[in-house]
Amino acid sequence: LPSVMWAQRPHLVFVTINVSDCDKPEIKVEKDSLYFKGTGGPEKKLYEVKLKFYSEIKEDTVKYAVRPRCIEFALEKVTEGPYWPRLLEDGTKQHWLKVDFSKWKDEDDSEGEGEAGGDLEEMMRNMGG
Repeated sequence: LPSVMWAQRPHLVFVTINVSDCDKPEIKVEKDSLYFKGTGGPEKKLYEVKLKFYSEIKEDTVKYAVRPRCIEFALEKVTEGPYWPRLLEDGTKQHWLKVDFSKWKDEDDSEGEGEAGGDLEEMMRNMGG
């Protein structure tokens, strides 16, 4: 399994799959899951992961970008509001899944939200759908 990082905002979930130099990944996002399969990394290993989300996301606004070091997803939650207690439906701790603190903002952390919000908008724009 690839290592996966995630973060959220009241209306968004970010998922980063850490596979570098991934060529033509197979990606399928549904309202409650994300499937990724691709070859990458220094050993050109085949990675495959299916994430079953805690709650639903909007399938029609999914954005992702295949970058040299990773694949980044920005997913809109169907219901904006309270933070999800976790990314996955299954509450078991997954050793390959970590919180992405560089993108994380606490629910009540409104300080500096303006600038971070701008970055996010830009990031979303830079990602193809």
